[in-house]
Amino acid sequence: MIVITGQTATGKTNLALKLAAEKDGELINFDSRQVYKDLDIITGKDVPKNSNFILHGSKSGYDVGYHLLPYADKHKIKLWLYDIVNPDRYFSSYDFSTVAKDLIADIKGRKKLPILVGGSYFYLKHLLYGFGFEVPPDFNLREELNKESVAELQNILKKLGFDPIDKMNHSDRHNPRRLIRRIEILIGARNSKISPSQSQKTLSELSPTIIGLRYKNKENLIDAIKKRVRNRLDLGAIDEVNQLLKRGYKKTDPGMKTIGYKQLMNFLEGSVTEEQAIKEWITAEVQYAKRQYTFMKKDKNITWNLV
Repeated sequence: MIVITGQTATGKTNLALKLAAEKDGELINFDSRQVYKDLDIITGKDVPKNSNFILHGSKSGYDVGYHLLPYADKHKIKLWLYDIVNPDRYFSSYDFSTVAKDLIADIKGRKKLPILVGGSYFYLKHLLYGFGFEVPPDFNLREELNKESVAELQNILKKLGFDPIDKMNHSDRHNPRRLIRRIEILIGARNSKISPSQSQKTLSELSPTIIGLRYKNKENLIDAIKKRVRNRLDLGAIDEVNQLLKRGYKKTDPGMKTIGYKQLMNFLEGSVTEEQAIKEWITAEVQYAKRQYTFMKKDKNITWNLV
């Protein structure tokens, strides 16, 4: 198995396609935003306009399928785990890990090479290294917790005896999705008297080669992100957000909290100008790319390549 990860806008998918063509592989997406249906332009899904989602079947309660990506005129490469969940639903690292394990086994069973590609390290970490407890999602609990403020979610964790709350990094401590998942795990483990999973695949069992891509310097990163944001605006990013809002999706929906969508919704609501929204979008992307490397560089199994 090959894993290609790293900072945003570093060409991960292009490298994955090249390796898939060379090694008879199939791609599995682990970008936590590209799993959402209809979040296409701003998330940068690498599929041609006429690409169809080909349903393969249901895995772990999700309709799982693939897109066929053209490469070098003579290859059609399967890309899995785009477009499997609606923007108003959570798709946690547990959900990803469960579905991805099934897909990896399926791909290997067909004598193909699984190539995972994405930048959501939390997904990758859960898949490769596991958690102490394997607690399935509780959608009723999530719906209730989604009504609470970040401060109240932090208080709930403290009441549940989650002592490390103050030691969490700033991003995790103020991320409602991650706080809700921690609450879910604590409550699920207590109610079920779950012991550490014996079925969790280890890193050695999956035997991955992990390639990380990052920028040589901050200036290259910022230039690449500015260019990509402008390109997505030219492709119709604002209209994409408009259409999602017309379909009834809200700012509080998990998928709609994605960078780019948040800033453009503020513009469409009139709270900022278009210029301010674009500037804030670029800043958020740069900050996210820095956080990505901060988390990933602690993983000594990643071999880094500079771009």
